[in-house]
Amino acid sequence: MLKMIFKTNPDFWAALPLRISLGFVFIGHGSQKLFGWFGGKGIDSAAVFFSEKLGLTPGIFWAVLAGSGEFFGGLLVLLGFLTRFGALNIAVVMIVAILKVHWGAFFLPAGIEFALALLCSAAALIITGGGKFSVDSLLLKKL
Repeated sequence: MLKMIFKTNPDFWAALPLRISLGFVFIGHGSQKLFGWFGGKGIDSAAVFFSEKLGLTPGIFWAVLAGSGEFFGGLLVLLGFLTRFGALNIAVVMIVAILKVHWGAFFLPAGIEFALALLCSAAALIITGGGKFSVDSLLLKKL
């Protein structure tokens, strides 16, 4: 069972730039929502946005869920630890973002293009795993 969780190709380099970019983007986005870092407004503001703008109530529940999925998913992806689980968190958040926030236009600033690119990057990591220089790869060798 553990081998299935950590399974990845330890010689696969392509996952590394995906993990680094996706990890940093989502650690940043999640920390904006959860902690108000990097110019974010914090959890209370995010909760109001989720409830009043998106109709997702209770807003605090959805804000914590989205912020945690982004922050911890990004951290897992960056480290390459439980990469598929972290990428799945990111993918779910991006599906909700596409459907609830960005739907109706393709190009930025309001469109789905960026969220779709992030979703596809997360999907690639769900398929491949962490690859080279991942904690998953190290753990797989020990198992």
